[in-house]
Formats: sequence, structure tokens, C-alpha cells
Amino acid sequence: MIAELGYGTIFITFCLAIYGILSTIICRLRHQQKWVNSARAALQLMFPLLTLSIFFLLVLLVEDHYEVSYVYQVSNESMPVYLKLTALWGGQSGSLLFWSWVLSIFAFAVMARSWDEEKELLPWVIFTILVVLSFFIGLSLFYENPFIRFWQLTNGAQVTAMFKPAGAVLLSPSDGNGLNPLLRHPGMILHPPMLYMGFTAFVIPYAFAIAALITGKREDHWLRRSRSWTILAWLFLSAGLLLGSRWAYDVLGWGGYWGWDPVENAAFMPWLLSTTLIHSLMVQEKRGLFKRWNMILILLTFSMVIYGTFLTRSGVLTSVHAFAESSIGPAFFIFIGIMFIGTMTLVMLRWGRLSTGSHIYSFFSRESLFILNNLLFFGIFFVIFLGVNFPIFSELITGQKMTVGPRWYEQTTGPLFAALLFLMAVAPLSAWGYSTAKTMLKTIWIPLVLSFTGAVIAYFWSEANWTAVIGYWLVVFTLFTAAFDLVSAALSRKKQKEDTLFHSFLRTLLLHRRKYAAYFVHISIALITMGILGMEIFQSETQATMAIGEQATLGKFTVTLASIDEFDINDGRNITRAVLDVQDNGRFVSEIYPRRDYYYKAQQAVTIPGVYSSVFNDVYVVLVDWEPINSNQATFKIYRNVMINWLWIGGIGLIISGILAGKPIRQRTRPIAV
Repeated sequence: MIAELGYGTIFITFCLAIYGILSTIICRLRHQQKWVNSARAALQLMFPLLTLSIFFLLVLLVEDHYEVSYVYQVSNESMPVYLKLTALWGGQSGSLLFWSWVLSIFAFAVMARSWDEEKELLPWVIFTILVVLSFFIGLSLFYENPFIRFWQLTNGAQVTAMFKPAGAVLLSPSDGNGLNPLLRHPGMILHPPMLYMGFTAFVIPYAFAIAALITGKREDHWLRRSRSWTILAWLFLSAGLLLGSRWAYDVLGWGGYWGWDPVENAAFMPWLLSTTLIHSLMVQEKRGLFKRWNMILILLTFSMVIYGTFLTRSGVLTSVHAFAESSIGPAFFIFIGIMFIGTMTLVMLRWGRLSTGSHIYSFFSRESLFILNNLLFFGIFFVIFLGVNFPIFSELITGQKMTVGPRWYEQTTGPLFAALLFLMAVAPLSAWGYSTAKTMLKTIWIPLVLSFTGAVIAYFWSEANWTAVIGYWLVVFTLFTAAFDLVSAALSRKKQKEDTLFHSFLRTLLLHRRKYAAYFVHISIALITMGILGMEIFQSETQATMAIGEQATLGKFTVTLASIDEFDINDGRNITRAVLDVQDNGRFVSEIYPRRDYYYKAQQAVTIPGVYSSVFNDVYVVLVDWEPINSNQATFKIYRNVMINWLWIGGIGLIISGILAGKPIRQRTRPIAV
């Protein structure tokens, strides 16, 4: 009965989506407001209906209804309740329904706000959101039904169907397969939902853009209305990427955090485009420029969201993150084609109306530097897009599927990222409208000179590794330019207001919150870069086979095998766990526990590293092999990951400062003097 209720709510929601689409069309044909009001109500009603459907699926997962195919695939009795709940997005069918539900939440929120200033846009915003929602709900309804069940026919054959075939008997296996062992990690509680929220939130600014194109509105208020949604989507996507990197670091046991995997890149591409868009929107807001470019960026970002979802779910590309090969690939491809061609046609039709009378007067002006910023971001996106799709292109041309590896990505994007970091430091100190090389040099010469201390330190620390020298010089330059501008503004205010330095500093931050929050975003990215450089340049590793009491040394760190044991636990795992003592220059600092978890049901092993973390180093140990019978020796791979924790610190700072930068500023109204 629960399965029928869940399926029924999906069916009703799909019918509501079709009704809403037709209502918006009738509204425009008959010019009757009641039809758009009806469509708006239909869109808002989809959220509680999909919530019911999600609730019914969660009940099936928690109560172990293995007669439901999806529950059988992603759950079993040994899994704790929190993993059964996260199994909602652990498989293809459940994650597609979850995708639709998250989008319905954002749609409900955007419909709940006042639309008095955008009445002309409202029907087409509703129309666009409903088209996207109807597509994804249709996938759950016709392709990937999460409520489909097992049946046994009268001839003994077993089939899956939503409703009972004639004479069939419902089959209920005693236990399920369980969630993929790689996904049984606390990081999976937040990582996929964050990505889904990032992806789906981009539908809102996309809908505003489509509405503006259809109505021919030239005013910029629609773009300002969607700005907060763009930043919100960017924040969720940033958090999802950060959590995914941490999951890879904690679970995959290879000593790294980012492998340039196709699915990782599929999420990274819309992040790059949306970051470009956020910077470009600032120029349109300040100078009235980039109207055409911003429109294209919104459409491209949404297209990459859909395309990335397609790559993840179609089976076109092989990845540890991807879902199994599915029949939804052609439907996705057709939808992407229709949406992309349709939206680009709208852009071309409205091209003349998107023109601007503003101009760029100086190469060194802030808007000019923002153009370079946009080009660099887009260049990185294009390189990654080519790398992700190279297997598809090569197979079409040569008949063989060839891939590019991490080294190719690093070599092609590295110089672009370096140039971007330099611009990130310089651009905020340039002036809007008109600036010269002389005035810019006058602004940046102090942080520029001070930043060379970072280059000198990196030169001796890295033993003349010029990648490290240039990289850390750019990091220090970025940090000093942000600090210099803030200190200069605080000192200027102190002089004008005759206030204390601390109070001036605090008031400067509060009065220009958005500006300095953006600076802290740049500082956070500099810290992330510091961690990436440390890992890429200074990471060292060794492999050692040790008996109990023996040691292995890597740099200043020594690890000693204290014990190793094998045992079963009641959630269906066999665990082989080693205990190692870590010493730093002969001083005991920690005990770590690298292990191997073998899942009997899935017949799959997962390697969990043991990690000792400090501010500047991680000692990261992986249990490779154990021979308890013959020699009682264990083989370990030991990594020294330098500066890795600055990546996580910078990532947290990026999210916090991004929230502050994106929070709307209340306009204060001054009392009228009488």
C-alpha cells in the first residue's frame, strides 16, 4: 500500500506540472491573470506532494520493504537507520526523486515572495521551472520508478512491475544488497544533498533569464532578483565539492582528495561558470556592461548542470561516482538539446535588446580586469570540458575510447589558475571607469614588495622549485593586497573620524560588508591554493612491510606497528585494523588506526586510512596487505601530506565568507526632516 501511495503522489505531481505548463500558455493567449495564479498554486502544491512521496520511500527504506526493487538494491538489515535514510540518494531512482523534491522546495520559496514588480516575468518563470520539474518527475514516473516491486508469475518467472500482473505473487527477499560500501560514510549524509541543492538552485536564475528573454524586458531588476539565487546555488555547490573532496580523502585511501574524475569535473564545470557569472554580474550592476555575456553565462551554467547530471547517470563515462548504465540517457540527451537550442535561439532573437551604451575606457580599469578574469575562468572551463568529453570524441572519430589523466589537467589548467590568482589580487584594488598602470602600481606596490618575502621563503623551503616559488608568491600577494586595502581603509576612517583603530577597523568591515566579504572569499581561495600547492609539490610517500614493533620513517615522522587484529562486527563487516604509534622527531604525538573493511553481502573491501593531522602535515597511512599466518607482517603505504589542512580551512572560510557576501543588504530609510 505504501508503494502505491508513493507512486500515486508522483503521478499527481506530474499531472499538476503539465496542468501548470498549459495554464501559463493559456494565460498568455487569453491575458487572464486567473490562469497564472492557478499555475502558481499548482507549482507550490508540488512541494508537499513530493514531500509525501519522499516520506513514503523513506518509510519503505527504514522498515526494510525488500519487495520494493529500489529498497532491495540500496539497503539491508545490517545498515544503521542513518544509512538507510541516506540510501534515499544512494541509487539512481531515489536520487532522481530527491532531485525533483529539492527543486520543488526552491520553486515553492520563489513563488512565495512578492511578484508585484515582475508580473510580466511570473508566467514564464513558472513555465520554465515546470518544464524542468516535469522532465525530472517524468523520469521517476516512466523510467526510474523507485516504487517498482518484485513479482513472481504463475510460470515461475520473476519480474519487476509497479502493479500486480495477472496471477502474480509479491516477492519479498529476506534481505537486500545494501548501499555501496564506498557510500557508507558520514560524508555521504551531506555531500550529495549539497550538490543537488547547488544544481537545482541554478534553475531559478535560469528561469528568470528565460522569462526576461521571452518578454523582452531590458531592465536589470530581474537579474538583481536572481543574484541571490545564483550565490545560493554557488554556495551549495562549493560546499558539495568541498565535502566530496573530503570524502575522497577519508574513504578512497589513495592519499589524495581530487583525481580529475569525469564526475568530479561534471560538478566543477558549473562551479567555474557560476563563479564567472557572479563576478560578471558585479560589472553589470556597477557599470551596466556584460548584459549579453551574463545572459549566456546563466544559460551555459544551467546547461552544464543538466549535462553533468546526464554524464553521471547515463553510463556514458566510467567513474567511481557515477550511477550504473541506465535507459534515461537518450531522454536526457534530447532534453539537453531542446533546452540548449531553444534558449540560445531566444538569446539570438533578443541580441539587439541586450546591447548596452556603456564602454570600457581603460585597460587597467576594474571592469577591464574583470573581462580578463572571465576569459581565464572560461578558459579553464573549456579545457576541462574538452578533457571530460575526450573519450566521447575519440570514440566517435577513431572507434576507441581514450581518456586524459590528471597530469594533463594539471599542466593545461595550472598556468590559467596562476594568472587567475594574480588577477584576484590586483583587480579589487583597481578603479572603476578609468585607471592607468601608474595609478594601479601606486596602489599595489606595497603589498607587491612585501609579497616577495613569500617567494624567498618558498625558494629555500622548496630547494628552488620554481612552481612553489611562483605559487606561494601569488598566495602571499593575494593575502597582502586584501589586508593592505582593509588596513588602509581603517586608517583613513580613523583619521577622518578621530576614532580608535579597532573601532575604525570594525566599522569599515560593517559598512562595506559585501566588499570585504568578497575579499575574505579571495583569502579563502588563497588558503585553498596553499594546501593544493603543498600536496602537489611536497607530498612524499613510502611503502613498508613491518612486523609488530618494527618502524618505518618518512621525513621527520616515524610510525611503529603496535598491533594488528581481525574481527567481525554485527553490521556485516569483517575488519582488519592496525594500531600504529606516530612520532614527530622522536616525540610521540598520536595513535592511528588504518583498517580494511570487508562487506560480506557486497563482497567488497573498503580501505580506511589512519590519519594524524597537524597544522602543516598529515601522516596518512593505508593498510595494503596483511599476512597473519605465515609471517604476521603487514604492508603499509605511508604518505606525508604537507599543508593539506589549509585546503579544508580555506574551504570552510570560503563558505562562511560567501554567505556574508551573498546576504542582501537592508536599505536604511532616513527620516524626512520637517
